[in-house]
Amino acid sequence: MHSTQDHTIHSEESPGFLKPQNPLERPATCLKALKKGSDLEKAMATIALIFRNSSDPDGKVGRATAKNLLQTQLRNFTEREETKPKYQDILSELDEHTENKLDFEDFVILLLSLVIVSDLLQNILSAEVTK
Repeated sequence: MHSTQDHTIHSEESPGFLKPQNPLERPATCLKALKKGSDLEKAMATIALIFRNSSDPDGKVGRATAKNLLQTQLRNFTEREETKPKYQDILSELDEHTENKLDFEDFVILLLSLVIVSDLLQNILSAEVTK
């Protein structure tokens, strides 16, 4: 059922994070609007869309799915990191309490944690900037 005032879509089939609630918030519309967005806006939108495409109807991902996404979608940041204790600690969290799913916020925190401990980030930050 649609409400004509706020364009809210009331449906049991589409609850959860990042599910379209307003016709203007549909992914295609968002992506079109982001064509003129900053690189950071595009990166955040990509993270949100990858999460949304992998999430269940409640807007959450299972821990195995999250681990797979982090290892495949962040491959350049996670390569050769497997032996680092910090990396192992972060990913071991996903192997524990497998019945608990992750929402978007938890997923982004894990994602950023892996990026922060990666050698690739350190190389990027220490590279000489040329203009």
